[in-house]
Amino acid sequence: MTDPVIRALSASDAHLFDALPDPLSAREGHRRTQFRPEWKRVALRDGEVVARGAWWGGPDDSEPVNINWFDVAEGEEEAGAELLRAAAEARFAAARAAGYELLVERFLYRWTPERGLPERPGRLRFSAEPDDTVFFDALRRIHSVTLDAHALRAVEEGGLDQAAQEELDFFHWCPSPREWWQIAHTPEGDLAGIHIPAHNPSGPTIGFIGVVPEQRGRGYAYDLLAECTHLLVEQGAEFVSGATDRGNLPMAANFTKAGFPVISERINFHPAGQAA
Repeated sequence: MTDPVIRALSASDAHLFDALPDPLSAREGHRRTQFRPEWKRVALRDGEVVARGAWWGGPDDSEPVNINWFDVAEGEEEAGAELLRAAAEARFAAARAAGYELLVERFLYRWTPERGLPERPGRLRFSAEPDDTVFFDALRRIHSVTLDAHALRAVEEGGLDQAAQEELDFFHWCPSPREWWQIAHTPEGDLAGIHIPAHNPSGPTIGFIGVVPEQRGRGYAYDLLAECTHLLVEQGAEFVSGATDRGNLPMAANFTKAGFPVISERINFHPAGQAA
């Protein structure tokens, strides 16, 4: 058996990507997704496509955001692994050459209706809160003890105020209604945490889940995640995405418990020389 040849595609040979059948052709959202030819790669063995990967990004992105499609022919797992290694090494080298370094690796999740809605434990009282200062204060408290690499970087750069403001700025940028944001209290009236259901450019997502430090150890992050999922579905979501750092094992466990399987992983870089 000859060694596989990894090949980047262009507009002239993009048709090679379609040599394998599409295992997800029945999913409407999958059919609508468009990929730039130059962000596609295939592994060829004896001239036949045996693995393929397609990277995705927004219309204004100069570099792809994540790998959105990856599959291999039966028995060609090693060819698929070589394709991913080659693509990753090329992108890592390009990122380093541009002055970026690794920040964090993240798990990406996707809940779909066939998995069933996560059970609401019913332990917390949820309510909308129009005052941004309430969320700002909660975010400062949450990020004072956090495992999130992006928040830790913001804290190192500009303190808790910067970390909290970056979160608020992002969720105000999202096209989803501000009215969706909720705070959660214990039956005794103490603040337990916040959750922010959102829509990003790719669709409905678990925007933020956070428990204030003094309420941790009670499993409330799962309660917040379940409520956030229910709210998005009540607003018409046909799927819900989510993400957490690989090192955030408690949150990863909550996603699994709530019926969110890992569908891919994402690697985030940041400019070298800045706080990580």
